Amino acid sequence: MMKIFKLPSLPLATVTAVIIAVMLLLSVGMTYLGAIWYSTYLEDSIIENLPPRAAVAYRDLDKGVVPDQDSLKLLLANLNALQESTNFDFKLQMVILICGLLSALVCAIIGIFLSRQIARPLAELTSAADGLKSGDFSVSVTTSRHATREVSSLMGTFNALAGSLDSMEKRLRFNNMAVAHELRTPLTILRGSLQGMLDGVFPMDRKMMSDLLVQVEGLGRIVEDLRTLSLAIGQKLVMERSPTDVSQVVEAVLTSAKSMLETGTLTLETGLQPAFLSIDSSRIRQAVLALLENACRYAADGNWLRCETEQLPDKSVVIRLLDRGPGFPEGLDAVATNPFWRGDPSRSRATGGTGLGLSVVQAIAHAHGGHLEFANRQGGGAMVAIHLRPA
Repeated sequence: MMKIFKLPSLPLATVTAVIIAVMLLLSVGMTYLGAIWYSTYLEDSIIENLPPRAAVAYRDLDKGVVPDQDSLKLLLANLNALQESTNFDFKLQMVILICGLLSALVCAIIGIFLSRQIARPLAELTSAADGLKSGDFSVSVTTSRHATREVSSLMGTFNALAGSLDSMEKRLRFNNMAVAHELRTPLTILRGSLQGMLDGVFPMDRKMMSDLLVQVEGLGRIVEDLRTLSLAIGQKLVMERSPTDVSQVVEAVLTSAKSMLETGTLTLETGLQPAFLSIDSSRIRQAVLALLENACRYAADGNWLRCETEQLPDKSVVIRLLDRGPGFPEGLDAVATNPFWRGDPSRSRATGGTGLGLSVVQAIAHAHGGHLEFANRQGGGAMVAIHLRPA
């Protein structure tokens, strides 16, 4: 019976049906064995109370041998007398009833034990769920080999949910700290400068106002990037898609960013092939501009940048940027698209930006059913590609 219970591959309905069937067989079997035992005991008692000739006749009948007529008459007379005096039928019925009650009691005890074994993982799961409700996302349950298929699946799903919530909480805590870190410096500069101008320490001239405006613009970019990521989490990032030639959208971005590229000493080369897809043009412009800003920030030493668009056979579109800069550091895949990650260890805003760039680009790619790809090129430099799929 324990072997039946320990099978983890059986579903709960099958385990329950098997246990019920085994309990019924056990109950009937115990009642049957009790009745057989008492019947044997009665038979032995009858033989002991019979006269010798009647006992011999009884044994002959039991063996299938017909005794002589006188012995058979003597046996029948004694059997009738014994039955009237001892009431064997009533005793046998009482024995069957008692054996049935005992077997039912034994089956009930075994059933309670097995039901507790089945319910134990659910009790552990309930306790872990209470911990999860109280805010402890590090809780988990150990999948028991005694659990049924449904319970094992439920425990696995619970562990995955708890792990996701724990990761989400850690990511939220980190993002909150990062937001505070990103906002602290420009706000401190703004507050200090404004207070200095009010106190007469700093002159209230055009250059000072221009410097303060740069800080305000930086704050605006952070807020907009955070808004973009928030919309992506709520799956509301891409709202208006229309059939568009992606190469024309990219070309417009490159034209508007020409001064920025020249300031970064980058020579632009293009390979824009017609690529038609239903896209949100404003979001694609935002993604391409973010990649161009990253290229100006990190790959300016290479003095070369190539931008390509390509329509793949499966109707998807790729926007690809290639440079001759220092490339990506090792282990980039694990952290590059994390919010507030920077390739520059110094986290300098002059070279590192807000750290939200690749996260925003990846969110826009995902919203278009695609993904962001990045790798180092052979011979030096980096490659970043935005893959967009048909809706």
